Amino acid sequence: MSILVVGSVALDSVSTPCGRADEVAGGSAVYFSIAASILSDVRLVGVVGADFPTEYINLLRQRSIDLRGLEVAEGETFRWQGYYGEDLNVAQTIETKLNVFGEFRPEIPAEFSKSEYVFLANIDPALQSRVMEQVERPVFSAMDTMNFWLDQRRDEVARVMRLVDGVIINEEELRQFAGVRTLSSAASSVLELGPKVVVVKKGEYGCALYGEDFYFATPAFPTEEVADPTGAGDSFAGGFIGYLSAVGAIDNESMTRAAVFGGLLASFTVESFSIEELARVSIGDLQERFDEFVRYTSFDSSALEITVGKPLSSVEAPGTAAI
Repeated sequence: MSILVVGSVALDSVSTPCGRADEVAGGSAVYFSIAASILSDVRLVGVVGADFPTEYINLLRQRSIDLRGLEVAEGETFRWQGYYGEDLNVAQTIETKLNVFGEFRPEIPAEFSKSEYVFLANIDPALQSRVMEQVERPVFSAMDTMNFWLDQRRDEVARVMRLVDGVIINEEELRQFAGVRTLSSAASSVLELGPKVVVVKKGEYGCALYGEDFYFATPAFPTEEVADPTGAGDSFAGGFIGYLSAVGAIDNESMTRAAVFGGLLASFTVESFSIEELARVSIGDLQERFDEFVRYTSFDSSALEITVGKPLSSVEAPGTAAI
């Protein structure tokens, strides 16, 4: 099945405790597309300037990403410059130059309008709504957002949430949107708007999924050396929706597995600057890391019986009857 992603295509300059990279490929649509393309067919809608390096265009094409929706406009490509300190979960922005992205008005090619899966990456919520008006009843649609839009356009963000099946958002932004502290309460406030699932990104601590009578949490893959966290969240989204598209299902079990695969693809992204490592990942690499993750997270369900010395069903808590 096919996935439509609408988002930014950028050139980033980033410094972290591990080093620095200048004018390298970035943008939400780029990270998402490369991650999702490992699992499914991807169609990208975005805009770049005439200065966007041909080598990055060729790389996207080599991943069989359909670029018929990528506009090349006169002017310069969107640029972001930032850095990470010792807390690699927090990006600090030095400078943002929207350039041609500032005039971006997504027009979905007719052949993209029937895409089964749709991801609205982090762009103006008015543009996200515009995209949803141009697509025909996708099997599953999801959106991302950021603190700027929550500060300036909260009502419009809420409007988009009413249009999609899933909201993929980091934990601080979810709390900001809902105005409550606990993630479960915040997720409930989003679910009340209509989405089937809220996927909460928690950086190096993994993610949590909330749905109606449904909860799942998974740790992140234990990456020992993080070079650059930029794009990890978009890579996660690409893996999440890419998996759903690959299996052609959106039930709770599929979404739990999708969350694992999303986290694994994010773990590749952070191991290098920009898309360097992610662009090298094959389906075999992903399977190998999945198998390793299963070994890390599996446990013996009889462990408590061994420790206590008798079955859990016979253990009495103080002042209670046996379970």
